[in-house]
Amino acid sequence: MTRIFLCAYLLLVSALCFGENSRWQITPRGSIVWTVKNSLSGNPVSIPHYDHIEMSGDQVSTVLRYGVNADGSFRLERSMVWPMLRTIPNNTHASLMRRFLADIPSMLIVNGATLQQERVKQLELDGKLTVVSEYATAFPSDKGNNAARYVEVTRTLFPSVDLPMLCEEYVIKNKGTREVSVLVPEYRSVYHTEPAKGVDGSYTLVHQLYNAGTFSIKPGDSIWVTAAVQAHRLNEADITPNVKAEKQKRNDFVSEMWSNLVVETPDPVLNAAFAFAKIRGSESIYKTKGGYMHGPGGESYYAAIWANDQAEYIGPFFPYLGYEKGNVSSLNAYLHFARFMNDDFNPIPSSIIAEGIDFWNGAGDRGDGAMIAYGAARYALVRGDRAEAEQLWPLITWCLEYCHRKLNDAGVVTSNSDELEGRFPAGDANLCTSSLYYDALLSAAYLGESLGKPSSELNKYRKQAKDLKAAIEKYFGAQVEGFDTYQYYDGNDVLRSWICIPLTVGIYDRAQGTIDALFSPRLWTKDGMLTQAGSETFWDRSTLYALRGVFAAGETEKAAEYLKYYSATRLLGEHVPYPIEAWPEGSQRHLSAESGLYCRIYTEGLFGIRPTGLHTFELLPRLPQDWDTMALRRINGFGGTFDIEVTRKAAGKLEIALLQDGKIVQKKNVKEGKPVSFAVKK
Repeated sequence: MTRIFLCAYLLLVSALCFGENSRWQITPRGSIVWTVKNSLSGNPVSIPHYDHIEMSGDQVSTVLRYGVNADGSFRLERSMVWPMLRTIPNNTHASLMRRFLADIPSMLIVNGATLQQERVKQLELDGKLTVVSEYATAFPSDKGNNAARYVEVTRTLFPSVDLPMLCEEYVIKNKGTREVSVLVPEYRSVYHTEPAKGVDGSYTLVHQLYNAGTFSIKPGDSIWVTAAVQAHRLNEADITPNVKAEKQKRNDFVSEMWSNLVVETPDPVLNAAFAFAKIRGSESIYKTKGGYMHGPGGESYYAAIWANDQAEYIGPFFPYLGYEKGNVSSLNAYLHFARFMNDDFNPIPSSIIAEGIDFWNGAGDRGDGAMIAYGAARYALVRGDRAEAEQLWPLITWCLEYCHRKLNDAGVVTSNSDELEGRFPAGDANLCTSSLYYDALLSAAYLGESLGKPSSELNKYRKQAKDLKAAIEKYFGAQVEGFDTYQYYDGNDVLRSWICIPLTVGIYDRAQGTIDALFSPRLWTKDGMLTQAGSETFWDRSTLYALRGVFAAGETEKAAEYLKYYSATRLLGEHVPYPIEAWPEGSQRHLSAESGLYCRIYTEGLFGIRPTGLHTFELLPRLPQDWDTMALRRINGFGGTFDIEVTRKAAGKLEIALLQDGKIVQKKNVKEGKPVSFAVKK
């Protein structure tokens, strides 16, 4: 496939994603909807179609496997996860998990019969799943056409924000011309797990329908029925949910996500994709006995933390969002890792599992010290909290010393594997680990200066960073498949997507060749970047890093083109609405930290924020040529809350304004491509 053909293909697919032929559309209220082209008098199109989405709260997560069958009926399976109900063996994957298939509308009796001929009209996603269906109804005395007589059922499913349950709301509306009678059954399905398989013995799982009774619904009127799936320990009582209140709490959470750190660009798909990513990135935080723990999810990874997902990917993002639970979980993660510092400089475990009582290091040293130092230093800088920074300083410096002790004779960091844990070869020293260590050294120097640490110590970090940058070039710099880029490890002769990492940490020596390689047909596909050229495996995390790095390197138009395509695919395509983990592994699960990486494309790539102190940062915005302006609103960080507005004033000239409390407090005119420094007032 030639580059010309590939670019033409991307533009065509992107255009389709924006247009009427896209399965999903953005609504004025910020949600996305799929209007199914069928009705009682129409013909179905674009079905069957099935998808899955993960949603989470403090004590529960659910993967809803949903879709519309060929006959227009709705299919739903609830895959439930209770992270704090631990099973035996109490390992990484020991959350209580069960699936529930019961269809509530099929239990209703309307005019003496079950509902018939379901036709799904519309599905909506906005942190909840809402499905609107039409059903035919029967009248015993009718002799003719009953097409105008039907009921509409609107079902809405969402996790409780803080209770161990999935909430379900059903609104049954009479859309016909006659009064209908509806019988709602007393339904309660109870399961008890085997005592020997639970850390706390047997667990009780309940799926219950509330608001039972007989109702008469006049034309145009509705009734409201609720249900919930919950689980608890055997000696605990069921929770009787107030589903209306639970729905408001879920709406309030989404509203908080959509009101802070708001991206404003001329592209509505980018704005919406960013808004949705904040939901998934922030909801997957569990209230464990070890404190709030952000977890990847995916029906595998809960009540536990990882040095890559939590420390490296999403930890540095939460301060920008100003989500207090996110900040608490990030600090908690770093402090959990700090428990494993030791005088012998043995590696910190890759993961703290089982609510903090155990750990996993099955892949050996994955470069976890570099991941933790990188994430903790950036988190502390953006957070702008001196007390927290002092608390994290020993962990950061320990990890830096650990990495320094792991340098080989060539001056790069050795490790047993990388974050892919042996799925693909990484050699004895990989590009990712050394690049993260390089950035961590620079961040530590900035942070230490804000904290008043000895200049001798900080100059040492700067010198080590300078030496490491030279070593990265000498050791990893190479011609790979004809591109002037990097070998991912010594002897690597096949392109790898993680060659993007240097671009994200300010190393641009081989930027052009690396960018050409990343977007060549050898790595780029319609699903994003392959992990390794010639394979079929893709992991979104490398695509997300790459897009951030390409913006940072100044290839704005190319980065914007591919970001638009990627965002439209993930938000409005066939598997929506969030970034995913991988394929074929995990069947494109909505792992949470990937959404944090998506948001960082904007904060650190498009807007080019580089923390330089507890209250200062450098800004290097990359404004696409077809945009006149862009803004990032309600940024929380560096000890304050502020907006950034970027406006093109003339060819090659930008005006950058920093606003606080709606007022411009700093305004600077700069040449495009030149960084500018800002300070945030408390």
